[in-house]
Amino acid sequence: MRKIFLSIILSVLFSLTFANPQSDFVSKVWVADNGDGTYKNPILHADYSDPDAVRVGDDFYMTASSFNAAPGLPILHSKDLVNWRLVNYVFTKQPPFDVFDKPQHGGGVWAPAIRHHNGEFYIFYPDPDFGIYMTKTKNPLGEWSKPLLIKEGKGWIDPCPLWDTDGNAYLVSAFAGSRAGVKSVLIVSKMSADGTRLLDDGVLVFDGHDAHPTVEGPKFYKRNGFYYIFAPAGGVSTGWQLVLRSKNIYGPYDEKIVLAQGKTAINGPHQGAWVTTQTGEDWFLHFQDKGAYGRIVHLQPMMWKNDFPVIGADADGDGTGEPVMSFKKPNVGKTYSIITPPDSDEFNLPFPGLQWQWHANPQDKWAFPFPAKGVLQMSSVQTAETSKNLWDAPNLLLQKFPAEKFTATAKVTLNPRFEAEKFGLLVMGLDYSYIGVTNKGGKLYVAQGGAKDADKGTAETENVPFLLNEKTFYLRVKVSEGALCQFSFSPDGKSFTNAGTPFKAREGRWIGAKIGFFFNRPAKFNDAGTADIDWFRFE
Repeated sequence: MRKIFLSIILSVLFSLTFANPQSDFVSKVWVADNGDGTYKNPILHADYSDPDAVRVGDDFYMTASSFNAAPGLPILHSKDLVNWRLVNYVFTKQPPFDVFDKPQHGGGVWAPAIRHHNGEFYIFYPDPDFGIYMTKTKNPLGEWSKPLLIKEGKGWIDPCPLWDTDGNAYLVSAFAGSRAGVKSVLIVSKMSADGTRLLDDGVLVFDGHDAHPTVEGPKFYKRNGFYYIFAPAGGVSTGWQLVLRSKNIYGPYDEKIVLAQGKTAINGPHQGAWVTTQTGEDWFLHFQDKGAYGRIVHLQPMMWKNDFPVIGADADGDGTGEPVMSFKKPNVGKTYSIITPPDSDEFNLPFPGLQWQWHANPQDKWAFPFPAKGVLQMSSVQTAETSKNLWDAPNLLLQKFPAEKFTATAKVTLNPRFEAEKFGLLVMGLDYSYIGVTNKGGKLYVAQGGAKDADKGTAETENVPFLLNEKTFYLRVKVSEGALCQFSFSPDGKSFTNAGTPFKAREGRWIGAKIGFFFNRPAKFNDAGTADIDWFRFE
């Protein structure tokens, strides 16, 4: 009884730790719900790439790739498929810890699959350098189990389970050519019923080399006696949604392209989740690669025709749909309030908003919530002696771009304690830029800095600095269409001065550009300067 009570307490504490402090948040920069019974795409103008979702009762849960960011494996919740909350993460630090304590750009969590089976939620996710992991929970808002490596191997990716009606369990997966030396094929393996191990080396069920190159990201379903594999093909930004169908789990599979760009502006519409509402409507969640904005999430109506799905609008009736930009909201039997994932943060609570992720597994000394002051207090961190730029800095506190156009402003009080400590508001990607405040000779100077092709070790540059006469100041970046960023600063929050020239944001490795903060110093000391971030607001 004591163990049960302790387990309940731990679950409650974990839920409080990761409870969404802005559960009723409504963004000022992107809302998909039009408020009149319709919605617009994308439903999430943010980089939740490779989305997968499941409905359990009246609740929809979605997860997505998180790569090297920590906390990782986001859990989003919705009641109507349009309005989404960010409610949890599967882990706070990514295993193996000795690897992900440093940034692993493009590594880590690739396309996951979320399912509900026998009262438990399962997520299967691949790490292309280590293999396939499984984690589970009875409460998706609570603590998830320690990720279990169920298939060790380099290049195994994009797993999705299927528990069949006869009691057998299977896992479909693909290969990353960059690691495995093999790609464009799909494999089905038998799996133990508890999802903890694979029982064989897999059977090849589809080869896409001829007509569907780079087939990957498979999702497994069964309907009306048919096995279905939904799989994107043709490449991230240029591809289409393929659906395979067979009466035998090992094939042969019939194939059909069910969603393509067609005459629309939505490139590469694919990779996502089929869900059915309580009223029997079918819907499909997928992403669109939008460069610096990342892989943003769209919602498409879906119907069945001759036992194949048709996704989006099929004006010519050929069974291949095109994405819709607006549509009637899903019928879930009720109407729910408008909500969005958080972007702004007032930092008044004992934990920052769930939108924040570190560039690698975090150390607790990097930043502490300071609710008595209503700030997030960051400490300066020593940079590596060999570092030429921020590409391999782990202590970058970042979040996704939340919209195509926005202005983000931070109010900061800087208390430097050592020469050359630098705090900055950063837009991070393969190229990056920031507006930084540096302590020089006991005075504060603000300037725009950055690096082009940061992943190649290019050294940072910085423009001519301005003198700041106050420890409390405001840093701002205005992002316009095309991800063009203009940095500025202000001593009073009213009159802003541009610092440097406009910077065109660029995506990272498999992710969109991110925005956030860093605080570094060049040498080791027995203390650190602090930056109190009072608030960060998107308008």
